[in-house]
Amino acid sequence: MDSPHRYSQDAVETVYRVIEQRRDMRHFLPDPIDPALLQRLLRAAHHAPSVGYMQSWRFIRITDPDLRQRVHQLVEQERIATAEALGKRQEEFMRLKVEGILECGELLVVSLMSQREKHIFGRRTLPQMDLASAACAIQNLWLAARAEGIGLGWVSLFEPDKLASLLQMPEDAEPIAILCLGYVTEFYDKPMLEKENWATRTPLEELVFENRWEN
Repeated sequence: MDSPHRYSQDAVETVYRVIEQRRDMRHFLPDPIDPALLQRLLRAAHHAPSVGYMQSWRFIRITDPDLRQRVHQLVEQERIATAEALGKRQEEFMRLKVEGILECGELLVVSLMSQREKHIFGRRTLPQMDLASAACAIQNLWLAARAEGIGLGWVSLFEPDKLASLLQMPEDAEPIAILCLGYVTEFYDKPMLEKENWATRTPLEELVFENRWEN
């Protein structure tokens, strides 16, 4: 039985196609993004669900070229530290392109808001739901960007305290993502880390249990 609230078949298929074709992009063209388009994408992010309606996300546009360089330097420091921590896979990791900070048309930093402790609704036993809510906002932005033909790459290689200091954030705010956003020559036909043989997608049936945790 179909729900009476179901969208048209074409619309449903488009939603699934956007989800399936979303990619974590690393290769960008430098063309700027039209301000009206950027506003649409941010508005999509802002319509994300949030626990207790706390709207825990904050977005910082990086428009200063010197500041963009300094953000890139922080990421490069962490890229090297991550490679060293990977041991045997160090050289393999260093061959991967893990960000497009200097190439993308738009650079955003996403942070958790300050004064989050006052939001108790839905977070008394699960305080990390502020992060889950902000991740939903990023996913909204990501899917909207893919529908608009814009690439997005989520970069998590940075020391949060150093990035927060660089951007003069409140002491209790917490940066969680650097988002590279921009036009691309093409979208990867499958996730880049899968193309580079870094990892493969786990079969769904191995991740869905019934009634209890299964080994």
